[in-house]
Amino acid sequence: MPNDPLERLVSLSREFGREDRAWAILGEGNTSTRIDDGRFYVKASGSRLGEATREDFTEVDLHRALEYVARPSLTDEEVQAALDSIKLDPAAKRPSVETFVHAVCLEEGDCRWVGHGHPESVLSILCSQAGAQPYSEHIFPDAIVVCGRSFAVVPYVDPGFKLAHAVRDALRTFKKAHGKAPKIIFLENHGPFLLGQSDLDVLNTMKMLDKWSKILLANRHFGGANYLSPEESDRIEGRLDEAYRRKRLLEAEK
Repeated sequence: MPNDPLERLVSLSREFGREDRAWAILGEGNTSTRIDDGRFYVKASGSRLGEATREDFTEVDLHRALEYVARPSLTDEEVQAALDSIKLDPAAKRPSVETFVHAVCLEEGDCRWVGHGHPESVLSILCSQAGAQPYSEHIFPDAIVVCGRSFAVVPYVDPGFKLAHAVRDALRTFKKAHGKAPKIIFLENHGPFLLGQSDLDVLNTMKMLDKWSKILLANRHFGGANYLSPEESDRIEGRLDEAYRRKRLLEAEK
């Protein structure tokens, strides 16, 4: 696996954009990785994940992006100007409208990699009357091991700047309640944001979330989901052997 973070981001993005996976089509979805304390790469607006090249990512000033997020509001015109102003290379493509959300995730979500997709399986649930509720408890152990025990949920908010505020608030509330950041933020009527410590971590989480969602959808034909009890889910989350297995799943990149 290449050590160049941009090359790894390209590879992750192509995995997210594979047509056979149906996680993102056309210009859907975006990915990012933190380079250091003050910079990150993020997908450029309108670029296709499945066809991504190095030129489809823009290096962004993290602190300047967060300074904009700290403002109470921006007009659409001010958002476009802000996206151009945070580019470290003025000639680079304009970063994704979700760049502010990525900045919040990288700063408040205690992660180094972020993936956002619009998987058919997940959206089939998040766009339903149930919203994110079907994910409120677990149905099989491996989802707990890979995706985490609990999740942040954000009701539908206008994508971009307003969504960055909502995600920031959701992350702070979650961390106060659980003492750590979630691996998944469910955006109702929109899609999941996945927070990871590596590109493989993000990819594994999306794979398992896709499987989990497909099983939830199939459960409808057999009387609905048979959820594990909260105590059973807590047990899986805290088992030492599962912690070891979780670690081993991320060692494939080394």
